[in-house]
Amino acid sequence: MAQSNLKEEIRDFTNVLTGGQTKSKQLYFQLKNSIEKAKRIDIIVSFLMESGVRLLLKDLKQAVAKKIPIRILTGNYLNITQPSALYLIKQELNNQVDLRFYDDNTHSFHPKAYFFHYDDYSEIYIGSSNISRSALTSGIEWNYRFNNLLDKDSFQQFFTTFEDLFYNHAIVITDEELYRYAKYWRKPAIIKDLEQYKTENKNITPLIQPRGVQIEALYALNNSRNEGATKALIHAATGIGKTYLSAFDSVNYKRILFVAHREEILYQAVEAFKNVRKSEDYGLFYGRQKDKDKSMIFASVMTLAKDEYLNEAYFPRDYFEYIIIDEFHHAVTAQYKKIVDYFKPKFLLGLTATPERLDGKNIYELCDYNVPYEITLKEAINKGILVPFHYYGIYDETDYSHLHLVKGQYNEEELTNIYQANTKRFELIYKYYQKYASKQALAFCCSKQHAEMMAKDFNKRGIASVAVYSEGSGEYAMERKEAINKLKQGQIKVIFSVDMFNEGVDIPSVDMVMFLRPTQSPIIFLQQLGRGLRTYQGKKYLNVLDFIGNYVKAGKFISLLTESTTESKRTYVYQEKDLPNASVKPLNLFMGI
Repeated sequence: MAQSNLKEEIRDFTNVLTGGQTKSKQLYFQLKNSIEKAKRIDIIVSFLMESGVRLLLKDLKQAVAKKIPIRILTGNYLNITQPSALYLIKQELNNQVDLRFYDDNTHSFHPKAYFFHYDDYSEIYIGSSNISRSALTSGIEWNYRFNNLLDKDSFQQFFTTFEDLFYNHAIVITDEELYRYAKYWRKPAIIKDLEQYKTENKNITPLIQPRGVQIEALYALNNSRNEGATKALIHAATGIGKTYLSAFDSVNYKRILFVAHREEILYQAVEAFKNVRKSEDYGLFYGRQKDKDKSMIFASVMTLAKDEYLNEAYFPRDYFEYIIIDEFHHAVTAQYKKIVDYFKPKFLLGLTATPERLDGKNIYELCDYNVPYEITLKEAINKGILVPFHYYGIYDETDYSHLHLVKGQYNEEELTNIYQANTKRFELIYKYYQKYASKQALAFCCSKQHAEMMAKDFNKRGIASVAVYSEGSGEYAMERKEAINKLKQGQIKVIFSVDMFNEGVDIPSVDMVMFLRPTQSPIIFLQQLGRGLRTYQGKKYLNVLDFIGNYVKAGKFISLLTESTTESKRTYVYQEKDLPNASVKPLNLFMGI
């Protein structure tokens, strides 16, 4: 093409881009065309967000498939760049992008420019758009495109500066560097502001795809398999979507087995796998239903562990390619271990929020001590996956010293008896429930009788409440699903439960949990706490009321929340640096008010 004709064609396509609702003015639709034609691509932006990377991913994949060199330079200042955005690039583009962090703390870093190099010329988009969905589409962002044929000197100044920054003031984002960045990444307030401007149409069902730390975990699992691992344990706090994570990780396997100990968990898993794998080819294996010839089987541990099913005639050892063991901390028990020891899948994945056990049994050896990804409660809160909490350890004068301990547990009947006529304790619980006003509360009791008496007391005080426990037949008893629906609808204010909300059930709108019985197990403590930590619109934090008497291990589990505590009878001393980002104001941990 003659030089003059090329200049005329380029001039026709030079645009001033101002964002808004007109697609031709949105940067993404111009970038899309440029990516398709480019022979080399260079990008420099102050931050990357998952939403923006997802938008560009298909186009960048096509470029990588054509072996187009791509370089991206971004910033890590103030943690605005999301780790999941970087993991997406590395995972989905097969580590074919030269990805780097600007690494000079003597200067601020705010450039936004996109270079495209063709056979005959190069062009640049420069302006205000970082890589986020809003900035690339309907956000009001000003960007200008020009090329080195129409303004050679300006283009060359920008490109020379990019090359200097990329090679002399940046570090390569290796797996080790990204792991370090992700491990200590905290969700900054500015991201919460940016999230207000999401452009998705609320009438459109969102795509089912990995998000946030799920992307990080999938990357770690894939790397682990590439290194030869056939088993893995994911240790992740409640709320990251471990079931969906396992569904995403299983997509390249044909025969799937999901094992759990509660029917509710099985049904939740069915929905997750159906949504991810877009398949109705699933079956249930529990009670009277024994589906077998399906690509996905969701099995009750109690049923599957029977000898009549764990044999070569019924299920050959290599029948399933991929096995998921939910609540993997149970896997050392006899029934779970029979299943784990019997089957020989290509890959076995354990999921748990609480890997430590009181009996000292080691669950890690069951997964070859391979834990490719873990995220603690504290980290999940800091990353904005779970809501912060306000923990109140309330001094309770109930005397447990004369009660019997059997295998570390108090006798249920004895506990119930000391609560029965303890009007002072009823007053104490009601007082603090009122003090930290709640719309939807979940309280944990020691027995059916205890739950009934608490529900009765609260109803007498005008607080609509119910008791939820297995085979409920008492005056205030209600079936769990009905109770949850009534709580969500505001028809009741409190559910007093007994061993019905430890695992597998979440009510994101709950804004208060109350511990009304001695909690001896750190697993149960964290499980019950986790029932209220899910995010929910308008929910800023969870209030946790722990009524602490002189029972064995009283207050010990506060260390699970702070990781650094000093105990005294009425006050916990803590260092704020050891806490998660748990409130807008400083978080108080105390027993007396």
